[in-house]
Amino acid sequence: MIIIGEKINGAIPKTAEAIKNRDEAYIVGLVKAQEENGADYLDVCAGTSPEEEYDALCWLLDIVQKHATKPLCIDSPDPIMLIRIFPQLKKPGLLNSISMEGEKCQLLLPLLRDNPEWQVVALACDNGGIAASADDKVRIAFDLVEKAAEYGVGPERIHIDPLVLALSAVNDSAVQFCQAIRRIKEKYPTVNITAALSNVSFAMPERKLVNRSFLTMSMMSGLDSVIADPANKDIIGTIFATDALLGRDRFCRQYNKAFREGKLATAKK
Repeated sequence: MIIIGEKINGAIPKTAEAIKNRDEAYIVGLVKAQEENGADYLDVCAGTSPEEEYDALCWLLDIVQKHATKPLCIDSPDPIMLIRIFPQLKKPGLLNSISMEGEKCQLLLPLLRDNPEWQVVALACDNGGIAASADDKVRIAFDLVEKAAEYGVGPERIHIDPLVLALSAVNDSAVQFCQAIRRIKEKYPTVNITAALSNVSFAMPERKLVNRSFLTMSMMSGLDSVIADPANKDIIGTIFATDALLGRDRFCRQYNKAFREGKLATAKK
């Protein structure tokens, strides 16, 4: 499972405060904590107003790239901002994100064509909004893979997020999400599937319980990566446990090793 660390994101109140106050020590702490807990990528998202985003991203990148050893997942809803900030990035990582909305593909796929060591997160949404049904998620995912191919970007460089909706609003959102994963993987087995887990439990009590159950369902369907807090022992423990249950962990060695290293949440007695 590929872990994309989610903590350096201005949508998180404490991180937003650190960005606003230019609190370098706090950001460095997030870098170190996520890397020490096994992040494969570090998501970097300013989450500020459009007027402040470029300066905030430049400040974040200057700090994060000084201290990080892992590649970055540079994150903005604005494709023009991603193009503008791209020269500041010192080594290849993930571009977050493209979709079939507006001109995102036309703007960002040439950048990926010219930088073949980069990968991209692709969201299952278009000008009609976020796809709710498995049929629409799959249709948009196929369109994204085919559009990327026009620019020489293969499916192995794409991390498709089928975008789960809140279960409290769409009763079968997790079922539709998992059906979409299986169908996308059936046609494009080398494509990566990613997810931001916590969206599924929005407005529900005991969200952690729902998030962990959704993670297990998604892994059984073919989830490859997750955007999450790598220091969250509930989530990391669920990943190790699910891998063992799915027969991916020979003699449960990785699960046992994670337990010895204190990476698993333990029940309170």
